[in-house]
Amino acid sequence: MLKYIDTHAHYDDDSFDFDRDSLLQGLPSAGIIGVVNCASNIASAKKCIEIAEQYDYCWAGVGVHPHHAGELKDGWQDEIISLAKHPKVVAIAEIGLDYHYDFCERDIQIKIFEEHIKLAKELDLPIVIHDREAHGDTMDILRKYQPKGVVHCFSGSVEMMKELVKLGMYVGFGGSITFKNVKHPLDAAAQIPIDHIVLETDAPYLAPIPFRGKRCDSTLIKYSAETIAKARNIDVETLYEATTQNALKLFPKMSINK
Repeated sequence: MLKYIDTHAHYDDDSFDFDRDSLLQGLPSAGIIGVVNCASNIASAKKCIEIAEQYDYCWAGVGVHPHHAGELKDGWQDEIISLAKHPKVVAIAEIGLDYHYDFCERDIQIKIFEEHIKLAKELDLPIVIHDREAHGDTMDILRKYQPKGVVHCFSGSVEMMKELVKLGMYVGFGGSITFKNVKHPLDAAAQIPIDHIVLETDAPYLAPIPFRGKRCDSTLIKYSAETIAKARNIDVETLYEATTQNALKLFPKMSINK
């Protein structure tokens, strides 16, 4: 059986409320040896930690998604720091910029993103970056602070990928890599050095073809992996082995039982 790590999921999401336990209990038998559940806000972060406490192979990221950046109150940094000290927290996540929706003003998003990065550097943790239609500002901030981490659900160009690699960042690819209208991210996945790529699902979102529009879970990562392996002209086993090692380097606090 091929084994792999899903570096980005949201099993705290309400869509899993009716079958979360049975689903998570079954994932290891499908080859999943690690999952990083990334938070969207403070309440989500606490739930991600609860899941990580319940399942040995699950880990947590704590942070505030740009959609929720405008909801933060004074003192939120102290709460993130406290949560981040939990032994199963491996990242400050999910943080970043989203210019597709107008849930929060851009200057506020940038401020909160930068504050998260400062916390991550203080705590010596990697960050997991959400970057939607905000490539320019995202890269400006990464050049400025040079954090450790990954740009998840990569949607940029080959040139952006190359700059991220130079900065020492990892790049995550998930279900969207299988979509028919995707070109630049697939080109990036084909050309990125194999020691800088990680696999993810963003479950329950972005289910790959042929499940697009349905609820995603970690078992569907194989469709993204097959697409990437074909683009790179390598076998899937080689990709799984490389991305597993990359995930462990990206999240050094994570330990897994192979």
